[in-house]
Amino acid sequence: MNRRLFLQFLGCGCISISISSCSSVPITDRKQLTLIPESKLNAQAAQIYEKIKEKEKLSDDQNKLNEIKEIGKKMEYSIAKYFINNNMIDPTTGFDWEYILIDNKKVKNAWCMPGGKIAVYTGILEVTKNTDGLAAVMGHEIAHAVAKHSVERASRSVLLQTGTSIIDIATGGKLSTINRSTGMNTVGLLSQIGIMNPFNRKQESEADYLGLIFSSLSGYDIRETTKIWERMKKANKGKQPPEFMSTHPSADNRIKKINEWTNQIILDYPPIKT
Repeated sequence: MNRRLFLQFLGCGCISISISSCSSVPITDRKQLTLIPESKLNAQAAQIYEKIKEKEKLSDDQNKLNEIKEIGKKMEYSIAKYFINNNMIDPTTGFDWEYILIDNKKVKNAWCMPGGKIAVYTGILEVTKNTDGLAAVMGHEIAHAVAKHSVERASRSVLLQTGTSIIDIATGGKLSTINRSTGMNTVGLLSQIGIMNPFNRKQESEADYLGLIFSSLSGYDIRETTKIWERMKKANKGKQPPEFMSTHPSADNRIKKINEWTNQIILDYPPIKT
């Protein structure tokens, strides 16, 4: 088989895999690639989460942890209730929710693993300031899990690696030769800047949007969200990479979009009564 036929054959195979493995993000309806089973990632995430609990120093601030859990419980309920009320499949059905507060003031971060495993670092509390601010951050992180972004990223990585290997074979190993001569992963760098980073920024914007919705459904004031990003800008002292080199949108772009979305989301997604 010549190279052209070889590429066409494998290209058609990749396309057929992509088509058969597409799903849609809840609410936004954006099409996404899902080659990796969600249950597999959830199980892996649960194992990693246990190791993190053993390795990291957990905060003894029970009041703050209770606040985190209360926000989480409200979001668990409102998200599930929203999808049920609208005759939609609840994307959190397989979640095993859990919350920890990590005692690390240097880390201004929070995250939600696939399956609802959530961690908040004490450092982010200096930025959130209040319950609405904390809910905004948690809503954003929970949105990543609800939208299956980890499944999507893993699936795209698999497809990208396969495609790179195909191109290298079809060109007689020219990509490998370039990498050896330059001492760097040329294809990896270009794909990161040209594919994965913009793609991840799309996920971040989607999580901003869905996070606002989940916070609003849970009864929190989402107008606090832009204030968080203003405070985050000050905390970072304006230091951030150019947006095209980053997996996250710039703070200014986030603030602009959040301001555009806020009023309509408040109207369209009022609090769900418990």
